[in-house]
Amino acid sequence: MKKIVVCCFILLCFTATKAQKLNFNKNGLFKIAQFTDVHYVHGNLKSDTALLNIQRVLDTEKPDMVIFTGDAVTGRPVKTAWDALTKLVIDRKIPFAVALGNHDDENGTTRFELEKIITSYPYNCNYPTSGQLNGVMNNVIPVYGSEKDMQVKSLIYCFDSGTYSTISDVPGYGWITSDVIDWYKKQSFHFTRQNNFQPLPALAYFHIPLPEYRLAFNDESNKRVGVRKENECPPDLNSGMFIAMKEMQDVMGIFAGHDHVNNYMVNYYGIALTYGQFSGWRTTYVPEINGARIVQLTEGKREFDTWIRFLDGTVKYKATFPADLTNN
Repeated sequence: MKKIVVCCFILLCFTATKAQKLNFNKNGLFKIAQFTDVHYVHGNLKSDTALLNIQRVLDTEKPDMVIFTGDAVTGRPVKTAWDALTKLVIDRKIPFAVALGNHDDENGTTRFELEKIITSYPYNCNYPTSGQLNGVMNNVIPVYGSEKDMQVKSLIYCFDSGTYSTISDVPGYGWITSDVIDWYKKQSFHFTRQNNFQPLPALAYFHIPLPEYRLAFNDESNKRVGVRKENECPPDLNSGMFIAMKEMQDVMGIFAGHDHVNNYMVNYYGIALTYGQFSGWRTTYVPEINGARIVQLTEGKREFDTWIRFLDGTVKYKATFPADLTNN
């Protein structure tokens, strides 16, 4: 049994190195555009604004990577919709990753089938993990140094946060399961050991926020940037993802979606608990305007800059973490 676990771990690490390779640019910067809750329905005119939003953000920000954090396609035909959505990044030759949400597999296409579709696209950074872990595309994606330094300098984690509770007497939404948390800790230690036992600066992306989001925002002593316009909808039970990240000391920012009219970032015990900006339009409930969250990493630093770029071109909630969210 022990040999099987070790082999699976090696396989996952090996697969990660074969994914789309990412690098900091010559200026030592790496920019990510997060699109969340697009709720795209192909052929539905209400989705046109979502596509326009994505195109405007990509052409204005010119990110080095795009991450879709769940509920991206929520209508049939599913494959046609994914083709149309990903074409926006593929045509611009931008690497992209996907973390599925609770609605993505509700239209006749399973999560395993979606994994096959998504990982088949050019410029996709995900790699298959179905059958090895709960959920799909639980991935760690290395970001290598600029052209003069080809060492791994940062990590991007993508997690499958599930759909709905799988325990009969527990209501509500799903969670990142214990086997995925164990896998994360092994991956984190692997890269920390490679980095002279210093944790690499890392970001984590998934759909359903952790229970700590509500605790953090309700504590008025914690600094926040952005707004909360609805109650958080995390799982009813806490599976321990946050404490695992604190123990491993690599993740400095967590980025979720799910709650469409929240876009805040709050500092909780040194980790930024952050929402993306709703990116869809009238196929579901919406805020006043859609947009995307931008995150920019700086090579060799445990910090990031972030802001929200809206459909109309305006920028709000610009901040540097941790500097702008540290209590004096």
